[in-house]
Amino acid sequence: MARMTAVRAAVEILKREGVTNAFGVPGAAINPFYKALQEGGGIDHTLARHVEGASHMAEGYTRANPGNIGVCIGTSGPAGTDMITGLYSATGDSIPILCITGQAPTHLLHKEDFQAVDIASIATPVTKMAVTVLEAAQVPGIFQQAFHLMRSGRPGPVLIDLPIDVQQTEIEFDIDTYEPLPVYKPSATRAQIEKAITYLVESERPLIVAGGGIINADASDLLVEFAEITNTPVVPTLMGWGTIPDDHDLNAGMVGQQTGHRYGNATFLESDFVLGIGNRWANRHTGYKLDVYTQGRKFVHVDIEPTQIGKIFAPDYGIASDAKVALELFVEVAKELKAAGKLPDRSEWVASHLERKETLQRRTHFDNIPMKPQRVYEEMNKAFGPETRYVTTIGLSQIAGAQMLHVYKPRHWINCGQAGPLGWTIPAALGVATADPETPVVALSGDYDFQFMIEELAVGAQHRIPYVHVLVNNAYLGLIRQAQIGLDINFQVNLEFENQNSPELGVYGVDHVKVAEGLGCKAIRVTDPNELGTAFEQAKKLAQEHQVPVVVEAILERITNISMSPTADISAVKEFEEIATEPGHAPTAIRPLKV
Repeated sequence: MARMTAVRAAVEILKREGVTNAFGVPGAAINPFYKALQEGGGIDHTLARHVEGASHMAEGYTRANPGNIGVCIGTSGPAGTDMITGLYSATGDSIPILCITGQAPTHLLHKEDFQAVDIASIATPVTKMAVTVLEAAQVPGIFQQAFHLMRSGRPGPVLIDLPIDVQQTEIEFDIDTYEPLPVYKPSATRAQIEKAITYLVESERPLIVAGGGIINADASDLLVEFAEITNTPVVPTLMGWGTIPDDHDLNAGMVGQQTGHRYGNATFLESDFVLGIGNRWANRHTGYKLDVYTQGRKFVHVDIEPTQIGKIFAPDYGIASDAKVALELFVEVAKELKAAGKLPDRSEWVASHLERKETLQRRTHFDNIPMKPQRVYEEMNKAFGPETRYVTTIGLSQIAGAQMLHVYKPRHWINCGQAGPLGWTIPAALGVATADPETPVVALSGDYDFQFMIEELAVGAQHRIPYVHVLVNNAYLGLIRQAQIGLDINFQVNLEFENQNSPELGVYGVDHVKVAEGLGCKAIRVTDPNELGTAFEQAKKLAQEHQVPVVVEAILERITNISMSPTADISAVKEFEEIATEPGHAPTAIRPLKV
């Protein structure tokens, strides 16, 4: 066997496990690993400006393509603690990323050495495994186990902490005979699927709720096939958006207290049976009033994680299974039932959901200056085609975008769903664009999300990572301001100030154009909604010409309340703006408004 340092063995294992890219920030305690990266070759490294940014880049990289596992690297102490947010985000959304940190020498771990922290204990609640490796000979096995855990069952992140003396210790290791461990995924049985499908057959108004687990399993085509065989409308969750194209006749729209469509909520409330596949029944989807969500309908829940079944509410039947395995069986059984003439006619139910889709719409066309955010999403629908990957995290911008943008393919809405950390969007978009440079990437941020990790724009300039970033600026913490309405306050959410260096901004404060340009990127500011289309086209051209991120800043009216339920009740979503009453009000709606 060959003799090599433990970290050189780790690098060779990364390559054998399919890793081609990593994101990180070097430091003294992780420098031996970086030396092994350089000597081993074969892994492209993107230098982040913040270690949390590196973790979100890894997330974006994983989310872009099936089979990807993003890797983020940092030194000891604060580098690891900075990456905790990325690990939490990855855990919440079932995203496998590998976090590698440096550590103080083993003999100093309990002596309060410089930048020595028990990162494994800190990371344990937000990972599938977090371990400080104390014996160099264990490094190959721990890396092998890491990839096995990340891919098995419900996917998720792992942290491996490497003391500097462990990194530098030589071990015997034969990479030529290394093999990844078999991946474990629970599988539904034929009997379970047959029982589940009886609920669907016996119902009159069934729906399928398609969650992010379907995307993780790369099973969207099977979902569409099953829906088409049984003629069952599909409600994608926010994490499952793209599993079925928005313009498919069986896409019933999203449901939720915030990111639901008017027609999606209305159709759900008319249903009598729901088959959930790969979803968590997250509260942004169900609302907090579970009696409203569950009353009058039966539920079957299929999820890869057995403990998810019954966590939010008890379904009538639950199946622990990988979504792809389950859907293969659902398709098989449905085909047999159809051939035997045992599937009911759902044409009236489908027609009724399409009627709602054509009549219950929100208005997007406004000519106001300062502009309303709805108009921005309308113009985005016109400018960015079905190949576009959208990347966004949280805020009124994300909520309104989910209500008004259109998604046609899996992994084309890349959203941090459970954690929702501000600042996620820029680094995640860089990770997505790195993973798939051929597909257009469009990020969406409010001004506060944009400012949180704005320094990562320099990463896009340095590493030549082009994408378009739509920045909607109202100089407000808009979602928090709207959440404060029920408390009758408007406190510490106003970001306005008069920038003495950019008086043309008025009270909009930070000059994002100057900052973006100072970080090596291109930027365009738009104040007239009729100029948005031209700006988006120019941004696409600039991104390709200069191979850098291009920011399009839209100056919004200061206050817009976006549709949502003040009581977290999906039957009581409040429409703060006027709804669409004529086709010109919603010209980019997925189906023309019927009046």
